[in-house]
Amino acid sequence: MACVKAVRQPDLVLITWSRNPLVPGSARRIISVRVIGSAEPCKATLVPNGLLSAALACLLDDFKIVYKKKTSNVSGYLLLQRFRNR
Repeated sequence: MACVKAVRQPDLVLITWSRNPLVPGSARRIISVRVIGSAEPCKATLVPNGLLSAALACLLDDFKIVYKKKTSNVSGYLLLQRFRNR
């Protein structure tokens, strides 16, 4: 009998963010989040209107940014992938 090893799919987090266009230098805030797999232990930081900097402070311990795009001067999105297994 052959042993079949399951391939674990990567954990991905897609974050859409924006900042207040009327306040120069305002903080980037989360607009929406889509998680494929798990975002633990950072799930609590991934909330609409939460600070992107707080979410990234947690996520970058286990994830790396694999794609980022500014869609305007005040908005953009990030795609992060877990780089170590938990």
